[in-house]
Order: sequence, then structure tokens, then C-alpha cells
Amino acid sequence: MADGAAVKKVRELAAPLCEQLGLFLWDVKFEKEGADRYLRVYIDKDGGISIDDCEALHRPLDRLLDEYDPIPESYIFEVCSPGLGRRLERPEHFEVCEGDKIKIRFIRPKNGEKEIIRTLKSYNDGAIAVINDLGEEESVSLSDCAFVKLDDDEDLFAGV
Repeated sequence: MADGAAVKKVRELAAPLCEQLGLFLWDVKFEKEGADRYLRVYIDKDGGISIDDCEALHRPLDRLLDEYDPIPESYIFEVCSPGLGRRLERPEHFEVCEGDKIKIRFIRPKNGEKEIIRTLKSYNDGAIAVINDLGEEESVSLSDCAFVKLDDDEDLFAGV
């Protein structure tokens, strides 16, 4: 099974379990790191996740992966948080993050800026509406972006 089909199947297996557990299925990635392959299922929920949330999904999903065997090669299976500075890639990522501060890095500078921080207003078919510090709405085409991610506010713990 090709990587894309395997990821799709794992997503199909994980989604109902996440719903039952009150979790949001953020993403599924099947990646090669060095000699190893990793299947990572990223989850979230309001207030953040704990190791107990990861374990609560890992056990039943591991059984389903053994049963359906969507990935014939050996791999390391992990359930984890997408982290503070998570990338926004799927339409549902943008929808769930409306109102949050995001960091946008452009492929080529736009209006003299390579990277900006704005408040995400909405997502619409490959473009996002953001609000700048003056309260003005701007439109950003995702095709112009190297990445869009939650602003992890690197100064969050400054002075602590």
C-alpha cells in the first residue's frame, strides 16, 4: 500500500476512536527518519492533551492497526501532540484555529516582509483572511506561503 493510501486508512481507523475519546485528530504522518519509519498520529483537545490521552488512543488504535495491517513494513507507532507551533495544513486546521495568532512565512517577500504574525479570521478554499495589528483584514493565498503555523510565542516564558 502506498504511503498516501496507508495514511488515509490510518486516519479512517483513528477518527472514530478520537471522537469516542473526545479528541481532535490533528494529523497522521508516515515518515522515514534515518533507517526507521514512523507512523505518528497527532491528537489535540481543548485544554491540551496529556500522556493519558495519548495512551487512551494508542492501545485501541494499535489493535486496529494489527487487525487491518494498512502498512506491511515495520514501523514505530507513536501518538503525540502536534505541539505549540503546529503547522496548519488541512482546511479543518484553519477552521479550528480561527481567532488564534498565526505565523505566516512567505515563499517570496510580500510587501517587503518574509514573515508576519496575524490573527486568523477564516479559511476559504486555499486562502485565509487574517487581521493585522491595526484591525484591518488581509487576504493571503496559501500558494504564496512556505508555511502557516500557530504562533508559539517564543517569548511565552521569558522572564519566568
